[in-house]
Amino acid sequence: MTEPTRFEPVRSPSSPRIGVLALQGSFALHTAVLQRLGIEAVEVRRTPALDGLDGLIIPGGESSTMLKFLLEEDLFEPLRTFHQRGGALYGTCAGTILLARAVQNPAQQSLALLDIEIQRNGYGRQLESHLGATPCPELGEPDLPLVMIRAPIISATGADVHVLAKWRGQPAFVREGRVLATTFHPELTTDTRIHAYFLEVAACIR
Repeated sequence: MTEPTRFEPVRSPSSPRIGVLALQGSFALHTAVLQRLGIEAVEVRRTPALDGLDGLIIPGGESSTMLKFLLEEDLFEPLRTFHQRGGALYGTCAGTILLARAVQNPAQQSLALLDIEIQRNGYGRQLESHLGATPCPELGEPDLPLVMIRAPIISATGADVHVLAKWRGQPAFVREGRVLATTFHPELTTDTRIHAYFLEVAACIR
């Protein structure tokens, strides 16, 4: 069998290979959710770990610290290449900031793989907040539970970005092609639907 080209996804409709960026933040919680869904996640700390993955989760944490580690480990451009070659991406909170086209409050460098503008700490520097739930027609009933920690605000979306759920009138769950992003933390709840949805995106089912 021919070995896959570097960063070329190897897709299986039943069990896509998923990585979790494990430089900083809540990567262990995402790994635990994937395990509940029957997926053994690959913790990604170096470029070679991207080989053969169908998708990658960029967790919440501190976006400027995570960006520093991405640059120090020479992962910034490999992540862009991974996406360009078909890899799916899902960012939560800080991960969403890193994926955004433009970052404000304050401005910082980003991967620019999702056509959104985002404001860091958009709701203030709140601690973990359970804010109830919000409808998400794409995933059906019940409403999605919302947990936010120093959550950013998506202040603008491009024409190809689909808003799947909102909070206080602002996009909170968005998709553009094979890129998903949430400003909240589903990994801190018992609801696994967003992660299951991401597995389907990574396996090219949705």
